[in-house]
Amino acid sequence: MKYLCTKKRMRSAFTIIEILISVVIISGSILLALTIHSDNHKHIVYLSDRNKLSLQDSLFLGHESIKYHKATRDADRVLDKFFNISEMDSKEILKNASRDFYIPEQIKILPPPLRGGFTAIVDEIKIKDRYSSHYFHFKLQ
Repeated sequence: MKYLCTKKRMRSAFTIIEILISVVIISGSILLALTIHSDNHKHIVYLSDRNKLSLQDSLFLGHESIKYHKATRDADRVLDKFFNISEMDSKEILKNASRDFYIPEQIKILPPPLRGGFTAIVDEIKIKDRYSSHYFHFKLQ
């Protein structure tokens, strides 16, 4: 009987170096994706906190806020003139929300001399807390 010897073709496979390089590339891309995710999370938390504080700032932005130059006010004291809040839980929440005020000098914007028009008075209100905010009141005369 004749034995037929057929040569088996060796399949080409990845070498250990190629596998290690691919693992390094994949782990690097995963680390990059996690870093981007972590940075995005920090930005989202920052924007969320900033928006919450901006919403709270609206409690302090009445017409009388210009009188609070270099003062610290809590929301309870500011709103007490307008609302009668008797519930203690609400009062505590409002007392915990406080802001430092700084009011620079008024800015007068005059119309061009030959054309005429309105005079604008601009009051800037700087409110400082964990994140500083700038607000403006405009009056036309």
